[in-house]
Amino acid sequence: MKTSASLVLVAGVLAACGGGGTSITTVPSGGLPVLGEATGATLNNCAALAGFQFANTSISAATSIAAGTLSIGGKPVPAHCQVRGKMFDRIGTVDGQPYAIGFEMRLPTNWNGRFFYQANGGVDGNIGTATGPVGGGGPLDNALDMGFAVISSDAGHGAPTPFFGIDPQARLDYGYQAAAKLTPMAKGLIASAYGKGPDRSYFGGCSNGGRHTMVAMSRQPDDYDGYLVGDPGFRLPLAATANMVGAQNYNALATTPGDLGTGFTQAERTLVSKAVLAKCDALDGATDGLVQNTTACQAAFDLGRDVPTCSGARDGTCLSAEQKLRIAQLFAGAQDGSGRRFYSSFPFDAGLATNGWAVWKFSNSLNLDSGATAFIWQVPPEAVAGFNGPTFTLTSNIDTILSKITATNALYTENSLSFMTPPNPTDLSRLKKRGAKAMVYHGTSDPIFSSDDTKRWYDELTAANGGDATNFARYYQVPGMNHCSGGPSTDQFDMLTPLVAWVEKGQAPGAVVASARGAGNAGGVNADVPADWAADRKRPLCVYPKVARYKGSGSLDAADSFSCQ
Repeated sequence: MKTSASLVLVAGVLAACGGGGTSITTVPSGGLPVLGEATGATLNNCAALAGFQFANTSISAATSIAAGTLSIGGKPVPAHCQVRGKMFDRIGTVDGQPYAIGFEMRLPTNWNGRFFYQANGGVDGNIGTATGPVGGGGPLDNALDMGFAVISSDAGHGAPTPFFGIDPQARLDYGYQAAAKLTPMAKGLIASAYGKGPDRSYFGGCSNGGRHTMVAMSRQPDDYDGYLVGDPGFRLPLAATANMVGAQNYNALATTPGDLGTGFTQAERTLVSKAVLAKCDALDGATDGLVQNTTACQAAFDLGRDVPTCSGARDGTCLSAEQKLRIAQLFAGAQDGSGRRFYSSFPFDAGLATNGWAVWKFSNSLNLDSGATAFIWQVPPEAVAGFNGPTFTLTSNIDTILSKITATNALYTENSLSFMTPPNPTDLSRLKKRGAKAMVYHGTSDPIFSSDDTKRWYDELTAANGGDATNFARYYQVPGMNHCSGGPSTDQFDMLTPLVAWVEKGQAPGAVVASARGAGNAGGVNADVPADWAADRKRPLCVYPKVARYKGSGSLDAADSFSCQ
């Protein structure tokens, strides 16, 4: 079934518009614009969307999904229309493989007038269920349930493997072009579905999804009104290379070569975590298993001084002198062969003993970072035949890798730091002047993308805005949280709701209350929650540089016993 000419025209007109629709923009005296609240509409005809037409786009299905068919955090999602399709279907010029930007959109029957671009993680390659993340682990709600129209995509390749990097265009789609191509199409599809385009548009994700979001902040400042950035790997090629440096060092320490976990065992990581807590836990006024003042902790804790040095065999009660030297150097920031630090430091924190930390350091460094570096970021890429990820990680010369990920040639005309990272990441003036807003969060025990790197970016953004960027961008550290979730932390929270209130009502967000996911949590239990915490322990996540400090009385499991100072 074809859409009418009028609907196609509406789609084209709205696709050319920016992030905002017809809602009123107001400018408070001396302030930045407040973009005004979105107004909703009712879905016209789901089946008719199978005939939606847009340049370089084909729709494969438009299916009505009954209320309760999908649930998040035990909460049934309302009735909606699922549209699946693809854009820019083609055959790769280098490898002869089929490529397209696959997507799904979920459009609620009762729409709130808002659009959410769901940026997915890893190397993409699959179409995640388009529900729209609100932040943290084990979410209890989602953008689709709130009434947003949500899109999810595979970012231009159909498998979650790195071999698409052999195709030059697939590299660029993954880096930044898929989002730019999908955005006008999605807004056009919304216009066909509801008779009007979105009044407000939001973009969000964690990990590589956080990177996608930061890239969109720089490259698409007119397309979206709110950006929700989680644990961003916005310098992903350098972070992956740094993790490979870590793998080489942990392998040098390993008692079983190739088994990196024997270089820094569970018992040894627990020892270090306890030593960090001993020096840093009470810095916020409460001994509660959480390091709130991460910055002060780095000054207070010294690996060489505060952890026993082995006088004999390693037995889990000490670290060898070589362990201390190598691990301290890794936490200070990965170095190249000349001793130049090329990636950020990592903070010592309470989440080192977790499985989530170990998987990234000891397994993903061998099996994920290797392939992504070899095929997506290097120029030229490695040969597929005979490639072995662990061998590549453990035997590669890091200087050679750094040279190749910053190289170009006639076929691969953009290097990885060009197509993967946000251009001019601290110049967000266009976004700011429009009235768009950004909320950014990062776990302080993230083992792959350092919260220090995000803090450095935010400090530079602050400096670029006269010493204060809080009128359009706010950063929240999540104590103890591993990569996007997990760790001994209060990792369950909703930042989408305050982001919308900030964009549309001018209500600047303060602390965001986060909960632990102990036994019985509807969003999924976090196995790293300590046994002596209340299952639903709560903490305020503070706007950086403020930290949560104990008021001196009240339950250690209650958010209102702490204030941001």
